[in-house]
Amino acid sequence: MHRLVDRLTPDQLHEVRAHTLRLVHSGEGESGQEWTPSWFGSVTTGQDDIAERAEEILRQGDGREV
Repeated sequence: MHRLVDRLTPDQLHEVRAHTLRLVHSGEGESGQEWTPSWFGSVTTGQDDIAERAEEILRQGDGREV
């Protein structure tokens, strides 16, 4: 995809961007809301950067250190 985009002229890029935006907006519901469900991103842990703690979290399993 990157190689194809690199071959486009600035005018073609503008056209591709406009078409892509139309596709994205056509995927929205009638209410104009985005595709993401209302609960998306609702889980909070109070911890910063869970990705850095992934191994620790996996080790804890269901609450028991293994």
